[in-house]
Amino acid sequence: MKRTFKYISLGLMAVVAVSSCSDKFLEDKKNYDQVTAEAYEYYKGANGRLNDIYSWCLPAVSGLTWKYPSMGTNDDAAKSTEEYTGFSIFVDPENELSSMGTTNGVPDFFMGTSNNIQEAVYGRIRNINDFIAGVEGGTLSESDKNKLLGQAYFFRAWCYYNIFKWYGGVPIVTEVLNPTEDVHFDRSSSKDTYEFILADLTKSAEMLRSETISGGWKSNEDYGRVTTGTALALKGRLMLLWASPLFNRSNDQSRWTNAYSEMKKDLSDINACGYGLYSTANNINGSDFAGVFTQVQSPEAIFFTQYNTTAILSGIDDAAKNNAWERFIRPDNTGGNGYGAGLMLIQMFPMADGKLPAGLSTYTKLEASSVEYEKDYPFMNRDPRFYRTFAFPGFRWAYNGNAAEHDAHNPSDGANYTLWNYVWYTDLNDQGNPESGNSYAADNLLGSKQGVYVRKKSDDLDANPSPLYIYNAAGWKAGAGPFYSKAPLIELRYAEVLLNLAEVACGAGDMAYAVEQLQKIRARAGYTAENNYGLQANLSSDQATCMSAILYERQIELAYESKRFDDMRRWLLFDGGTKFSTISGAPSTWTLTGWGGNTCTWLGFKEFNGQRRENIEFRVADKYGVGTTQWDGDPLLTTKMPQYGISPIDSIAKAYVASHEGATMEQAKTMPENIYLAGKLVRPAGVNFNKGDMNEQLANLKAWYQDNLVVKERKGDARDSQHNDEYINFRPNYYLLGFNSGVQNQNKRLPQTIGWQDYNNGGSNGTFDPLAE
Repeated sequence: MKRTFKYISLGLMAVVAVSSCSDKFLEDKKNYDQVTAEAYEYYKGANGRLNDIYSWCLPAVSGLTWKYPSMGTNDDAAKSTEEYTGFSIFVDPENELSSMGTTNGVPDFFMGTSNNIQEAVYGRIRNINDFIAGVEGGTLSESDKNKLLGQAYFFRAWCYYNIFKWYGGVPIVTEVLNPTEDVHFDRSSSKDTYEFILADLTKSAEMLRSETISGGWKSNEDYGRVTTGTALALKGRLMLLWASPLFNRSNDQSRWTNAYSEMKKDLSDINACGYGLYSTANNINGSDFAGVFTQVQSPEAIFFTQYNTTAILSGIDDAAKNNAWERFIRPDNTGGNGYGAGLMLIQMFPMADGKLPAGLSTYTKLEASSVEYEKDYPFMNRDPRFYRTFAFPGFRWAYNGNAAEHDAHNPSDGANYTLWNYVWYTDLNDQGNPESGNSYAADNLLGSKQGVYVRKKSDDLDANPSPLYIYNAAGWKAGAGPFYSKAPLIELRYAEVLLNLAEVACGAGDMAYAVEQLQKIRARAGYTAENNYGLQANLSSDQATCMSAILYERQIELAYESKRFDDMRRWLLFDGGTKFSTISGAPSTWTLTGWGGNTCTWLGFKEFNGQRRENIEFRVADKYGVGTTQWDGDPLLTTKMPQYGISPIDSIAKAYVASHEGATMEQAKTMPENIYLAGKLVRPAGVNFNKGDMNEQLANLKAWYQDNLVVKERKGDARDSQHNDEYINFRPNYYLLGFNSGVQNQNKRLPQTIGWQDYNNGGSNGTFDPLAE
């Protein structure tokens, strides 16, 4: 089915200024939008335009927008999964998304900002098309043309992939069009769109072969550019999406077998580009897993964004390009914001034997662990990746810096920083109330705290003694945050390539090969062949169980890397795909006939709809009573303790007064260094996961928790006005999005997707079928 699409509305009449910078790759953001044909007659000019395409199209840590995919922040995609709590727009049970207005409007991942060629999807595509036409029509050598065009075809495919996964069929534009009223293109079928993206990636891989197939780009200055392996890795992700239930409702086996054949063949070329699992000879408690994200040049990074440590202290600095992830996840008393991990994912991580914790009904076909899950001490006996993904009170989280330079009440020794984010209350009535957030956390965190922190992708000083950031307290005071990081932001890594390959192998019926890929992932995590890498024995003989294990492994290995929401949409995990018949106007072809008509039942996965997610925190034990709202109000440090006879801070203060003439008790009790020493007396040493005695350290921490802290479950997802629990509700039409009213208003002849109201036709049902071929 085709409809016309007005291209003028994409903002191609925007006037974009040209600035002057050097042509070093990704060091500057030179704007080459208004170039003449002569620019393509010499390599430097064409390469400058290509660098501009990189600058605008590479992912960024900014949260889900039309412009960028989700990158693990607590955005609407991640908050629709087990990773975070709090209803996103996609799972909110009270507010249904609408295509008819701005109230609860369906998000726009199709157009972007109008009247700005860089802030519109098709504006970027136009720039890429202009580049392709200019290079193809220029006089550069064939090898230079291939080198440039191979990268451009990849980014055109990348732009289209990011709208295809939301909408299915979209207008395919390959020409450089003038912005006039009579220019329009049809909305192509999903199959045509898929095949177009596939063709671009195939061209990209072939054109870059001679430059990159022997270990990657030959010049170190070109590191970070896409390669044959990058194109083939994205091709694999695309083919997996096409074979998945979202687009393959009848479970057409040819899609799985085609994808398996191609992706298995492509793996050797991906390897030949120098990609592989990052590993060292000294993998301690998941340190190799942590190290994936702390290497400037890692074999694991296939498609990624490079950054630098240039600080932005005032105004706009065109040379500054920092990775903000470190400052996003770090605790407030070190200069970060902190992301709070949801209890559901904490519970779901494997135990130390690699098996699912007992008592969970999420994956019923996977074997439960014989290792006890301790709900009051959830950090005990877990998968090595657990400790590199989450941070609890008492975990070391070292960094290179001194947060006391910003606030004297903060812990000062970054190299020995231990997270102490336990909380206390100022009112006993709040202490047991799951809806009360009136708690205050230790070490000057106070109200800016999380119960359990997301630690994933952190540049932990214990894991990486040569950090990729500059810690700048002055920048923090200026409002920019202290972590100016050049850690790469990885969108597609080698572990995902193996997991994608495992999934298509399983779908094609070769479960033994699929299990081999899981074993590679588990081996890097720290498991061994002694217990089959923590995998159950029947995965090679039971397709549904094997697929369930693959999806579980993806959930753990790729947690907080923006992949889970796409996996849940691909596999229809919100309702098993059983609700498509409730969509007005949906044809019979939308009915799921493969996988027994219910992917959740087939997989043994508990459908996500109807569930809710909670948070946890660790508060001081009842015997300590309440504290104050101030940095020195920690009752653990101020309450009389038997081992001291008086409070720890009083004990420290007395010693201080005795050795400092003229000092008073009141003065000594409020000095940050004395508060710190009191904490050292009360608390155990922080757990250091780079030491081999992790189990002993965790046992000591557990014993301290038993004496001093109580776990408290706190409200995560919303409750209604009567304080009744509300539950996740992802509507079936959300699997394939419609266009919002703003898009349709500027594109009067753009057909609306089935399942969404057509703004241009009085709210009638959409007519475009994303599943029709």
